[in-house]
Amino acid sequence: MSIYVAGSLAFDRIMSFNGAFADHILADKLHILNVSFLIDGLVEKRGGCAGNIAYTLALMGEKPLILATAGKNFSEYGTFLESKGISLEGVRVMKDEFTASCTLITDKNNNQINGFHPAAMGFPCEYAFPHPDASADWGIVSPGNLDDMKALPRLFREKGIRYIYDPGQQIPALSGDDLLDAITGSALLVTNDYELEMISKATQRTRAELRALTGGVITTLGEQGSVIDNGERGSVGIAAPKTVADP
Repeated sequence: MSIYVAGSLAFDRIMSFNGAFADHILADKLHILNVSFLIDGLVEKRGGCAGNIAYTLALMGEKPLILATAGKNFSEYGTFLESKGISLEGVRVMKDEFTASCTLITDKNNNQINGFHPAAMGFPCEYAFPHPDASADWGIVSPGNLDDMKALPRLFREKGIRYIYDPGQQIPALSGDDLLDAITGSALLVTNDYELEMISKATQRTRAELRALTGGVITTLGEQGSVIDNGERGSVGIAAPKTVADP
């Protein structure tokens, strides 16, 4: 069995600002905005939707295969993923590009200023699927290269591979027709509540009509858990941490 995880591979640089953006941004001067924040902490992490999903699956004992595009600075990240049993057979490396990167500043109120450079993610993965097994394989289409997000759902359907569609932050970049095509025939559509409303608006379909196009809809609700609608609607709450007795 193969689990194909399509999406982004990226490096995340997360900076913390121990103040509030609102104290430094003047509403009546936004047309000449020029601000600088003294950063208190900096963390660099391996990231990207495909990388994060595949890593989590590996922690659960699975051996996923990533479908993505990376750049010339991907070597160390790739070695790390392979050490977790994750296949890079579907990763296309662009030697003249950098791996996608995200630079984010978070203030004390958890407000964020984010800059994302797609770099190598601007190219499709072009994976050929040499050994598809419709009886056992699964696909996951998460936010990443737009060409892949449009083509892979059709390809999975052609090969009889069940797939989960999670368009996430790429919803605004996809047309209503793109979204309808990808959702139709999917095993699951996964979004948060706001994203599901965005899809409903873009496709001009009600939530019930969208539900009829897919095997099920999982809607995440933050601290309230998730709603699963696969014909028998149910809810999943957030797991409470185990209480440890004070020795």
